[in-house]
Amino acid sequence: MSTKKSEFGVFGLGVMGSSISLNIADKGYELSVYNRAEGGEEEVVDRFMSANEHRKNIQGFTDLKRFIASIAKPRKMLIMIKAGPTVDLVLNNLFPLLSKGDIIIDGGNSHYLNTKRRFEQAQSHGIEFIGAGISGGEEGARKGPSIMPGGKKESYDLVAAVLESIAAKDDFGKTCCTYIGPEGSGHFIKMVHNGIEYVEMQLLTELYALMSNKMSNEEIAEVFESWNEGALSSYLLEITVQILKKKEGDKYLLDLILDKAGNKGTGSWSSKAAFDLGIPNTMMSSAVFARYISSFKDVRIKMSGLIDSRQSIDGDQNLVSLKKAYECARLINHQQGFKLMQFASDTYKWGLNFSDIARIWSNGCIIKSHLMNELHKEFQCSADLFDMDLVTDQLINGESDLRETLILGLRQRVSTHCFSSSYHYWVDMTTKSLPANLIQAQRDFFGAHTYQRVDSPESEFYHTQW
Repeated sequence: MSTKKSEFGVFGLGVMGSSISLNIADKGYELSVYNRAEGGEEEVVDRFMSANEHRKNIQGFTDLKRFIASIAKPRKMLIMIKAGPTVDLVLNNLFPLLSKGDIIIDGGNSHYLNTKRRFEQAQSHGIEFIGAGISGGEEGARKGPSIMPGGKKESYDLVAAVLESIAAKDDFGKTCCTYIGPEGSGHFIKMVHNGIEYVEMQLLTELYALMSNKMSNEEIAEVFESWNEGALSSYLLEITVQILKKKEGDKYLLDLILDKAGNKGTGSWSSKAAFDLGIPNTMMSSAVFARYISSFKDVRIKMSGLIDSRQSIDGDQNLVSLKKAYECARLINHQQGFKLMQFASDTYKWGLNFSDIARIWSNGCIIKSHLMNELHKEFQCSADLFDMDLVTDQLINGESDLRETLILGLRQRVSTHCFSSSYHYWVDMTTKSLPANLIQAQRDFFGAHTYQRVDSPESEFYHTQW
């Protein structure tokens, strides 16, 4: 075992922790890694070290005190463990062993409010705390993820060299890691990233459902592959093509996968945050509920018996129209996501830079796409997608295609949760007068909540004895 002090430490050697450790080691840093040796994880460190015995810049530990002692001060360590109460348990074990000015980076999918609390708790111990959203899965962690760190700028500057060295690079060679803002901001935008991801996946799922009524998996893959060569190109579209083509024997693997979608809660967090901030986030909510509905497989099987399976599939598919509708729905998804971040930034005084956020999402992460490169440039001049001609021109010209896609879904009896949400949001946001006046009248009738009038200043409120 080397007696040389490490420059950095990684706590937790799960899939992501192991991959990111190797990424750090590849960049030439002296590294200490730790994993507990209990609960079925007794051999984790030994296996990791044996598999990487040719690397002379990694030290492995199962003893927490020795792990801490092996890192040069001020200590810099990344904890890569499952989000939730376990993070608090680990922090409570770490704080007494650390020194003032040491830096802990939580690289898990922690909720931003927990990160804010942990930041304040760490500060009370004299420890610096960074909540870093990390996207890209196992491959991204190994080859270059998108990293979203939030905390003190001074703390970030001390770990920036390591984090930026392991991150993906954008089209201009810049690192897909940048300082996001104070305390929980990094984990907040990672949460929104995941919400956008939920919608992008659901939109492709709805297209697949519409197209599969009259097209084979291979034919759908060919269409998606052609779309991926242009402005619609994205990581999720790319992997969907591969999924559609994958065979197991003479059958498509996709046809053998049970239609019950899982989730880890991060998508619903974005919807809850939108409710708390009072901002519409309809597409993310629709995507989350679509997954929930899929989990009721037994009920769906039973209820499907009520419907005549001999119903004909009505409606011709216009692939050009479907493509335009997909373009529009994606734009509205990103508009809602970035608007949610803007409201949070204003509410919490984070000062988020949306051009930078779009740039670090242009590679290394699950929602990387050509669109992110476009938004990186557009956000340098505009703060809202609805202020960008690039966006509004497409939405105005594509509204009829969105409408035709909904009609196609109705005729084919295929639910289009997210396409519907995108269309109704766009219609509402471009409608001068909504029927919310009736809601205000109803609220005043039964609860004397008052209302404003179109013929009076907005500062004045009225109540009627109905």
